[in-house]
Parts: sequence; structure tokens; C-alpha cells
Amino acid sequence: MELLTAAQMRAIEQAAIDSGEVTGLELMERAGRGVVEAIFEEWPELRKTCHRAVVLCGPGNNGGDGFVVARLLKEWGWEVEVFLYGDAQKLPPDARVNYERWGEIGSVTPLRKGALEDAIDRNEEHANYVTVSNNPYQEENVGQTTVYVDALFGTGLKRAFSNELLEISGEWLEHCYDHGVAVDMPSGICSDSGLCVGKNWIFSKILVTFHARKVGQYLGNLNYDIDRVHVVNLDLFETVEDDTASLVTEFDIALDPRGFFEDGINKSQRNHKYSHGHALILTGGPGKTGAARLAARGALRIGAGLVTLACPPNTLAEVAHHVTALMCRPLDGAPGLREMLEDDRLNALCLGPGMGLGPDTQALVVEALKSKRATVLDADALSRFERNPQALFDLCHEKTVLTPHAGEFKRLFPDIAERLTAPATEGPAYSKVDATREAAKRAGCTILFKGPDTVIADPNGQCSINSSAYDRAAPWLATAGSGDVLAGFITGLLARGFAPMQAAETAAWLHTECALSFGPGLIAEDLPEELPKVFKRLLDPPT
Repeated sequence: MELLTAAQMRAIEQAAIDSGEVTGLELMERAGRGVVEAIFEEWPELRKTCHRAVVLCGPGNNGGDGFVVARLLKEWGWEVEVFLYGDAQKLPPDARVNYERWGEIGSVTPLRKGALEDAIDRNEEHANYVTVSNNPYQEENVGQTTVYVDALFGTGLKRAFSNELLEISGEWLEHCYDHGVAVDMPSGICSDSGLCVGKNWIFSKILVTFHARKVGQYLGNLNYDIDRVHVVNLDLFETVEDDTASLVTEFDIALDPRGFFEDGINKSQRNHKYSHGHALILTGGPGKTGAARLAARGALRIGAGLVTLACPPNTLAEVAHHVTALMCRPLDGAPGLREMLEDDRLNALCLGPGMGLGPDTQALVVEALKSKRATVLDADALSRFERNPQALFDLCHEKTVLTPHAGEFKRLFPDIAERLTAPATEGPAYSKVDATREAAKRAGCTILFKGPDTVIADPNGQCSINSSAYDRAAPWLATAGSGDVLAGFITGLLARGFAPMQAAETAAWLHTECALSFGPGLIAEDLPEELPKVFKRLLDPPT
């Protein structure tokens, strides 16, 4: 799916307004109704009777959305308290209209220190908690529920919270999270980067966004306590121009699973193992072959026809003892690799996992890249070039995929990493998308920047995110060796003939799917073995 920046979303809305398709007021009304419907969808029991709401409205159009929500809930029969941060006289025109409409049926209280806490205390009086199953530590609210709506800043955040808002956000986090609703973005988080602008933000249980999901909703880890994202259809027909330098997608292989398995090639042309590619993966020395074996298993499971492990001669027995379907061959340094690559059927290489940081690693990487084969560089193959990253970039080509985690990224791109990790003081902040695109352009190849918010970019600016958040959260992926398996997945897909960007996107998505399929208790060895279950579900989804 396509993810938008705040500027792109504003452009879409403005284009719709300029065309006469819709007015700003109508857009605000649709947004407010969407928030109310999302509340009832998330907590259907609240639709059945009257409850309470506290709505925080900010000084922009996000605040206008909040006034619409307040009015609609009031019309539903709810008790609603509205707080405004800022001067009502300075509200944008459409927000000002909805402020006045709300004023005809309710009052507005200035949002100052202690005001939210007083509202929380008032609403707690209407909650009736009873002990559940005679357990003194478990209670259930059988009285009125209070929903807390954050309509302070949305995607329009430009600066950090004031000291007054910092205290208010602390009150919110302590009391309002369980039935908290963020309108478009949690206030305090940049919608382009997922970073906190300043020192604090407002957590909510659900996030209601409009027209399309935003880039910052899938970056960083500040959003990850949100249970669900609801997307409100505003019935806008305008889209951003198809500019790969600005579009970001959230990748999903499930859109065309059969295409993944068939590769768009007639089955009769896939009638022997070499037609599915031959991957070569290099191992480390004695006692350090496990990482490469994990990568090799991943490459084989994802569909490479053959996978060979090339290992130092003194590790041949160790590797052979552990593998069956995989082949293994002794490799004596860079000259040995050059000789091995005389076999044109070896069409994808993987170097780095467990190889160590010695000079042999650099020599092997140089030899591999000179061959111009599809090549994945991970772990030690990246860190070995910390002192002179440009030497690596000069050798990288269009079939190269670099797969750094944050530490390895910093070693290769220290200036970019410094910008990325600097505290965000204003929005839009420099994002992981910006950093990965800049790195891919500098290196001249595809970059997969690992993390729970994995970002993939190529030198032309094409970019996608594979985010393990919300319903795809898989924290158990943070286990030793999982990155080695991911490198193997990419290598196996390159061997099958996938383009580098497509291979990296597909591998990252399947990596998360395998973790979700297995569940807690996952270790890296489980990931390749879970692939058949994932494939079966893709081809024959449950009805």
C-alpha cells in the first residue's frame, strides 16, 4: 500500500478542494464521522448506550476534526468535555466554523496545567469497578466508559511541546491510554519520520488516519503501543503523482502469491534444479560457521535450486557434519573464489555472516563484487569496510544488496547516521526513509536497513517499508541469527532471478510472516522451517 507524507496528503486534499470535488468543511465532517465510527468499531459495546468523552483540540485543522467528533458524540447522547489548546480567534477558517458549531451545544475549556487531570477525576466518578472472579487484582468497569480523543496536532506538528503540554501529556499517559484515540497521528510524533519532536508525545490505544496511511506511522518504535490503525475513506479521487523519488510503499507479497511462486516463467522452463538458481554462501572459520549455515538454509527453503556453502578447508568437516540438502566445498581465499566463480551457474552470492573482520574477508568481498553476480553483503562483510566505506561503494553494482542493522549502517554511513539519530526539534524530521534513500544513492546499490521498521531503497529513490508493527508486530524476531536467515532469503530469491529491490522486499515480508506464523519462542533455526506453512497459507488461504 502507498504511504504518504504530510505534504503529499495536504496536496491531495487541496487538489480535491480546488477542483470543487469537496469543501474543506465537508472533509472535516467526513473525518470526524470516521473517527466516531472507528471508536464504535473498536469498542462496539460503546455504541449500545451513552458514555463519556474528553476531546483535546489543537490550534489547527486537527482541532477542527476534534470539534466535529465532540459534536457527533454529543448528538449520540454522550457527555462530552472539550479542551482547546491555543486561541480560538486564531483557528483556521474551517476549524473556526466547527468550533462555533460545537459552542451552540457545549462549552470549551482552555487546556492548561491540571485541566485534564480534573476532567479525569470527574469521569472516574462515573466509572463503577467490580472485582472479577474474586480476583482482587482484576477489575472490570461496569459503569460509564470515558473515551479520550487526541486532536491536538495530527500531521501538522512543527515544533516540540511546551512545558505546559509536557505535563498534560504525562497526565494522559497515566490515565487515558486504554480508551485513547489519536486523530491522524499521536500528538508529538512527526508523521513523516515516526520520531518524537521534542521530549514527549501522547500515546493512544488506536490511531484513526484519513485517506491513506502515513510514512511516520510505520517508522520508529513510538507507534508500536498502538493496537490498531483505522483508515477513514474520505472519498478523494486525487492521488500523488507517480514519482518514485517521493512515494513510499508498505510491501505486501500477499497481493499476488501465485506470481511469487511462478516467477512469471512457464513451468516447463523450470524443470531442473539449475533453472531455479545456484546460490553460493561463504562461511567463517572453525566454530563460526553457524551464521552462514542459517543463511544457506534460508536460501534453500525460499526456492533456490541449489545452495553451496564455501568454507575454509579446516572447517569442511564441521560444515559437512551439519548439512544434508546443502552442498559444501572447500575455499582457499580470494583466488579460490575466483576459480569457483568460473562456474556461470553460480548466480547469487552471500558474504558476511560469521566471516570475521580479517583481511581475507575484504579480499573475498572484492573478488565477489568484481564478478558482477547478484551479491548480498551482510554483517562482517560490511563492518570490514568501516575505515574506508568508499572502497566498498566503488565496487558495488546494481545487483548488490547491503543489509546493515543500525550499528553496521553507522559504520558505513557515519554522517547519515548522525543526522538520523540527532534529536528531532522540529517537523518534518529527517527519517529512516530519508537516510536509507541517501545511503542507497551513495553506495549505488539496494540497501535494506534492518529493524522492526525495515526500510529498503534503491539508488533511484524507490523505497518501501516492511514494518513489524500493529497486527504484524513480531518482537521475538529480535533473536540471534534472524538477520543471517534474512540474508539467506534475499540470496535465494536473487538466485531465482528476482531483481534486487524485489528480492529484498519479498524476503523482509516473508521473514516477518514466518515469525508471526511460529509465534513466541522463536529461534533463528525456526524461520526457514516455517516457510512451507507460510507458502501453503498464501496459496490456499483459510476460508
